[in-house]
Order: sequence, then C-alpha cells, then structure tokens
Amino acid sequence: MPGEEVPKTNYISVIFRKIIYMKSLLNQLLVLFFIPLFFSSCKLMDKEKDNQSAVAAASTFPSWIIQSNIYEVNVRQYTPEGTFKAFEPNLQRLKNMGVDILWFMPITPISKADRKGTLGSYYAVEDYTNINPEFGNMDDWKALVKKAHTMGFKIIIDWVANHTGADNHWIQTHPDFFNKDSSGKAAIPYDWSDTRDLNYWNPVLQDSMINAMQFWLKETGIDGFRCDVAHEVPRFFWEKCIKELKQTKPDIFMLGEGDKAWMHDAGFNVTYPWDMFATMKKVAAGTKPATALDSVLMRQDDSFPPGAIRMYFTSNHDENSWNKSDYATFPGEKHAPFAVFTQTMRNSLPLIYSGQEEPFLDSLSFFYKDTITWGKYQREFFYKTLLNLRKSNSALATDASFKKLTTGADDKVYAYVREKDGNKVLVILNLSGDAVEAKLSDASLKGQAENVFLGKPEDVDPSVAFKLDAWGYLVYSYKK
Repeated sequence: MPGEEVPKTNYISVIFRKIIYMKSLLNQLLVLFFIPLFFSSCKLMDKEKDNQSAVAAASTFPSWIIQSNIYEVNVRQYTPEGTFKAFEPNLQRLKNMGVDILWFMPITPISKADRKGTLGSYYAVEDYTNINPEFGNMDDWKALVKKAHTMGFKIIIDWVANHTGADNHWIQTHPDFFNKDSSGKAAIPYDWSDTRDLNYWNPVLQDSMINAMQFWLKETGIDGFRCDVAHEVPRFFWEKCIKELKQTKPDIFMLGEGDKAWMHDAGFNVTYPWDMFATMKKVAAGTKPATALDSVLMRQDDSFPPGAIRMYFTSNHDENSWNKSDYATFPGEKHAPFAVFTQTMRNSLPLIYSGQEEPFLDSLSFFYKDTITWGKYQREFFYKTLLNLRKSNSALATDASFKKLTTGADDKVYAYVREKDGNKVLVILNLSGDAVEAKLSDASLKGQAENVFLGKPEDVDPSVAFKLDAWGYLVYSYKK
C-alpha cells in the first residue's frame, strides 16, 4: 500500500468506487446466498478436515507452491547501496535458509509529483514498464532474475493496479483512465495524496494494465505477481486479467492483498488472512485466548472456497513500517510460537519479511533510506528448520489435512496435527506468558517422532502430561 493506513476521507472517490463495485458485489451476494456452510466448530476440534475438496481446489494452483514459502525483499532497505546488484550476493544465503519464492516490492519508477519524503512510496507508480533507477536498470533486473532462476528460486513482483503515482504519464495521455474529483482532476484515493485513482470501467485501461503485466512476464521471465490492495480493484478486471496472463504463463502465481473470498474465485491463488493476523496480535497481547484462533478458522470455512490458500505472516512491509511488527507485536519470546503457527498452519503459504531472520528490531521507513543492519542472523537456524520441514514432510503441504487437538489447557495451548500420505506433523504451542501443563487428546500420535528443533527422535505418549514454558513450542515430525 502507498503509506500509512488512513481514514477514507475522499468522499467523491468513495462514491465512484461504490458504483464501480456494485455489479461485482451483487454477484458475490448471489453466490454467497446459495453456498452451504461446510464446516462447524466440532469439525475443528474432533474431525479431520475433508481433504478431497482441498485437493480439488489446489489442483488449479502452480504445483511449485504446495510445499513452498515466500520471502519479501525490500530492495531499498536491504543493503547500503539499495540496488539489485547489491542484493544479489544474498541469494545464496537465502537459498541455504530454504527460501523458495522471492517477492520483490515494487521495482517501477516512483512519481516525483506530490512525492512523500525524500524517496517517495514504492506504490506511487510513475511508469508501469520501466525500472526504478534507484535500484539499477533493466539489465540489472534481468540478470538478477536469471541468476535467481538458475538457483531454483521463483520470482514475483509487487503490482500496483489500484492507483498510479501523481505524475504517471497516463494522466496526460489517457485522462479517461482515472476517476475524477469534484474539480475534474484525477481523483486521489482516500488521502494517499501521492497517488491517483484508476477507473476500471474503462476497457482501454483494462487492456493497458494487462499489457503492462504481460511485459514483465515476457521480457523478464518473472513467475507471477503480488497485487497490492487487490480487493479494491473490481472482480471483473481480475477475472479477465488472470485469464489472459495464464495464456502467456499457464503456471503463473497470483498473490492478492486482500481478505475477500471472491478473490479466489476470480483467479488468485493466495490471499491475505488479515482476520487471523489481527487475532494473533490480540492473543499475543493477552486480550484474547488461544481458542480465538478457532473462531477465525470457522469464519473462513463459512465464506472461503474449500482449500483456499492464505499467506500467513508475523510481519510484512506495511505492518513493519506502520504497526511495529514483529518487534513490538510479537516481541522477544512471543515471536517463536506465532512464527511456528504461520509456518505450519493449514492451507498456509508462509511469509518471511526482510530482516526477520536477523532480527532487525525496528521499523523500516517507507519514504526514506533506512538500511537493515545485518550480521547476527539469530533467527536463521529457526527459520531454516521450519522451511526445511515444509519441504521434507508432505504433512505441511497446502492441501494436507488439519485436526485441532484438545489439551486440557486450550485457552493457552494451541495444538494440532497435519497429515498427508501417511506423514504427520504435530504442533504444540503455548500462546501465553504462563508455564502450563497439558495432555494431548489423540492416542494415534503415540510412537516415535523427530523433535524437529532438537533434531533427534523422541517417544511421544499422548497419555502422559507434558509441560511447556511460557511461549514454548514443540514440533514433531512423523514419517511413514
């Protein structure tokens, strides 16, 4: 997003948006009216999730995301130079850590008009088919993509379809591409004063935006897009856009920033679980019990397509810059159990943000140079352990089954088992600041399994009570 979260004060823009989305909204309501409620709380607690529907839904996804992960790259703040070439030496370290998909924040030029701060917001796009000179040039980008592909990475770039920068050349060449304010000028969405609001009722705009996205697929060979505030762009555009992009790249990966069920029906492979993230923060703060996470899952089951994949995280660029994640939202010992949760939860494609492996315990400025300080990599082994587990045990695949377990201390301890192809992963998380004693409810877990973080086999006996330190966690891997 272009900057801080702000009130929606531009009423003219809001009215235009309501008109634009009316048709899409009516379609969504008609669909939702006829969708039955597939799940209930008892299914979370007592029964394995129906895996057949999840597998059917996952069949439309690129196969390479099933046991994968995402790492968000903030090029500007990653190195003192803030360039593609300066970032490139980090590829081997990230590969060793187990990273698969590299998501680069916007790499397009930033508008100078109404620019915020010294360098401006990455999300105020001046030109959709060029490179931000701050980062290098097109040859530098192509070289980085080529090397990353050679090493086995997939590459996606941030795409800002909702709005342009204040001096995007379309404002002069295609003024009809924009919604207008009361004075007839290109409207500002909300109070993002460095941006201008696009009008998707214009079919020429639709084609122009799709052509710009095709440019990056064809000219630089990227593997997909993370689409900024995708839920604010009309559904009818995404349905058309993704269909056409797949003609160029059948296995394209589409990540949509938004928490709307219709986005999956429109073609997005993965969406944001904002509801879950907000609840995680409340559990970490002690204002909600661990069982609140179940309520979020049940709401998702009531509205999202079965098997819908969500990108779980403890931080990203917006949350870090504006809301002090994860160094304040999940500080100190709190970080680990919630990070395990994001890496092992059902239907999850987990995210790590630049600097979390260090960890860099500060916000990264949005409009200024604010370089990450590297050198300790204190969480690198922790993340490597989780990323490697995802790859080595199919029970953490996006389509693996999920069963919630009772522990006798469910207000504090969140436990579950994932399973696929006879393999299992048992996760036990103490999401509280108190030491607790608990006992698992599933006798089928009895046997020998690898304690993942200790790297050695242990005998697991669910009938025997176990103790967890405050914010403690246990992860066991069972393989057939």
